[in-house]
Amino acid sequence: MNWDRIEGNWKQLKGRVRQKWGELTDDDIAAIAGKREQFVGKLQESYGISKDEAERQLKDWQSDL
Repeated sequence: MNWDRIEGNWKQLKGRVRQKWGELTDDDIAAIAGKREQFVGKLQESYGISKDEAERQLKDWQSDL
């Protein structure tokens, strides 16, 4: 699934985001609103990981959709 589709289907995908990244709060997920850069930043902030690692996790998640 490409990122434009993820952004367009964000409301439906929130549950999958919560399953994979349980540390993200509802406020975090609302702030992300399907935006890739915000998602990367929230993953870095919440999990204390590098930008490269956050990008890798998102890429893996995206390919699983």
